[in-house]
Amino acid sequence: MTKAHVLGFPRIGAQRELKFAQEKFWRGEIDEAALTKTGADLRRTHWAWQREAGLDFVAAGDFAWYDQMLNTAVLLGAIPPRFGFDAQKLTLKQYFELARGNTAQPALEMTKWFDTNYHYLVPELDVETRFDGGVDWFFYEVDEARSQGHNTKPVLIGPLTFLYLAKSKTPGLDTLSLLPRVLPAYRRVLEKLAARGVEWVQIDEPILALELAQPWLNAFAPVYRELSQAGLKLLLATYFESVADHSTLLSTLPVAGVHLDLVRAPAQLDAFTAQWPADKVLSLGVVDGRNIWANDLRGSLDTLQAAQARLGDKLWVASSSSLLHSPVDLQNETELDREFVSWLAFARQKLTEVATLKRGLVAGAQSISQALTASDAVQASRRSSSRIHQQAVKARVNGLQASDAQRDSAYPVRQQKQQAWLNLPPLPTTTIGSFPQTAEIRAARAAFKRGNLPAEDYRAAMQAEIRLVVEKQEKLGIDVLVHGEPERNDMVEYFGEQLSGFAFTRNGWVQSYGSRCVKPPILFGDVSRPTPMTVEWSQYAQSLTTKPMKGMLTGPVTILQWSFVRNDLPRSDITLQIALAIRDEVVDLEQAGIRVIQIDEPAFREGLPLKKSDWQTYLAWAGQAFRVSASGVEDETQIHTHMCYSEFNDILPAIAALDADVITIETSRSDMELLAGFGEFAYPNEIGPGVYDIHSPRVPPVDEMLRLIRKAAEVVPAERLWVNPDCGLKTRGWPETEAALNTMLEATRRARLELAKNGVLAVDHSPAKVEISHGECGCAH
Repeated sequence: MTKAHVLGFPRIGAQRELKFAQEKFWRGEIDEAALTKTGADLRRTHWAWQREAGLDFVAAGDFAWYDQMLNTAVLLGAIPPRFGFDAQKLTLKQYFELARGNTAQPALEMTKWFDTNYHYLVPELDVETRFDGGVDWFFYEVDEARSQGHNTKPVLIGPLTFLYLAKSKTPGLDTLSLLPRVLPAYRRVLEKLAARGVEWVQIDEPILALELAQPWLNAFAPVYRELSQAGLKLLLATYFESVADHSTLLSTLPVAGVHLDLVRAPAQLDAFTAQWPADKVLSLGVVDGRNIWANDLRGSLDTLQAAQARLGDKLWVASSSSLLHSPVDLQNETELDREFVSWLAFARQKLTEVATLKRGLVAGAQSISQALTASDAVQASRRSSSRIHQQAVKARVNGLQASDAQRDSAYPVRQQKQQAWLNLPPLPTTTIGSFPQTAEIRAARAAFKRGNLPAEDYRAAMQAEIRLVVEKQEKLGIDVLVHGEPERNDMVEYFGEQLSGFAFTRNGWVQSYGSRCVKPPILFGDVSRPTPMTVEWSQYAQSLTTKPMKGMLTGPVTILQWSFVRNDLPRSDITLQIALAIRDEVVDLEQAGIRVIQIDEPAFREGLPLKKSDWQTYLAWAGQAFRVSASGVEDETQIHTHMCYSEFNDILPAIAALDADVITIETSRSDMELLAGFGEFAYPNEIGPGVYDIHSPRVPPVDEMLRLIRKAAEVVPAERLWVNPDCGLKTRGWPETEAALNTMLEATRRARLELAKNGVLAVDHSPAKVEISHGECGCAH
């Protein structure tokens, strides 16, 4: 029988209730009982919405206090022994210490979930990891859903995806070798679910969307032969890319069904319907789990009906992926105009879209005729709206020449010209851009937005903050200053608010990690820059000092990646539109006397397609967009970029091809390991590896930072080496910020003395000190 379901639902709450409860718990303002009640209330609401919308299942076990990969680790009992916790008696406080660190141990590593802006915690596995079982929270939630009368489909991350995304802490250990240990643990979980009367379990194996090595592919058949013995119907879920290459494998696996993402990879359907077994369900994800546009119901129904002709009632209707990546409820958006709201669907509205499509599939198109007519009107409105299309913007993109993406001279020529006027000392120091955003700054900004603070008073308040930041930097002795960004709420939202083609929500929050939520702009139309966006603030800051002042911008790829993006144009064209808008700002900054300009691209690596065979196409247009944004200035103007918390080694040629004069990168958490690839590649331009982790309130000692500077100098010639923190400082307090920067400057002073005395830096290979909990960096991730 045809079913309607979603692969998961956001857990943060429509008003970010979970975030605020988590943070109160961390501050000791509420106890565990109050926190767990908030979680239970949210689950009750979200399950009720799924049933009321008309779905056949509610997703259970998709809730997480911090992250679903961490949840899987604690369910299996696979927690790092370095914490000293009893996996089967783990407390919620200890769970959060795994995620955030404590005074004795750093947190688990965190990285991006495939090509999304969600971050998962990387399980640490070693040769001793036993998978003997952990806490039973997962089962409690399944029981909770069933006790509320819901038909429950528990959601698990699959064993192969779990092992593939985990990190080996034993040198040379292949995590796949742990499969014989992890498989019995998964079977125990499934058997416990079967004993509860659960019929269907969704097992997510998104690694099938990657280009997997053959040993991993070979493991699927024996793994699912074993798991199929647990007495449950297994729905193996894939998403984020095509798995057409594995259609034969998936059709023969001993599972009851397979899920496909037809939003990201619609062409894969033919590979499955042509040979799909009559006894297996095929779940088709036609409602976008990762974007906010209302579904083209008629187009989706046509796709489903064509598949139904081959599959009959073995066809299920679903979201493309978990709705984790969508805002919760559009009903809370009361300030957007009626036409624009009609174009959108958040997670709660997507539930209705899925159920509506199932009804049309089962009862015929006439049963949903009103919904189809309304959907047709929405699609026509978007296609024809004058607010979306600017012919001048399209013409400017079409008119781009190769010279528009190239600086006048090669880097060695530019370096000489820049150093002639900058006159910087060896190992020049700078910061990444933002300084602490105090409660006073946020209050002034909020009052101005509400209309409660006159523009002249707001400007005076922000100028006072800029003066403070400049004075503190000069007192510290930093070489290249920043204005501190007090006027900015978010590194993407701030620019989107000043560009045409963007819209903004009040409650369109999505989880980035833990309690960190972001509110991506909606990039709905052609992009241009009506007026300068940052020039006034940077020019004012430069007037306060004789030292060089960096202009601070967000790059075109990051603005694209961290927005909800229109789906009616190629992403390459959209990025070039943004690049031209940023280029205009760069040129205006230069003309205003700002001759050091940073164009941040922390999402450059994140944008890579999941399949390596598609990388070069992406890197070509993404690199072109950055160069277009940066290449309108004279040789003397120094262009910086910043990237953080990504593995860069496999795309270093593309990063070098950006041709930024200086790149600053996060390296302190890896003890400068991330920098090694830049050295082996012989990265040709200047580099500023971060010498301390801004995610932590901890202030490392001078010797620790000096050791990192020395390690960096082994990889990067000292004449091309900068010293800076890992990322922006907006989430840190002033006392720790000043203390850390003082330490950084003292470490730099000692390193300069070593250079002056010996011409080289001393080498110290002693192990890194431990770090403690991370919070939020200055980037919007």
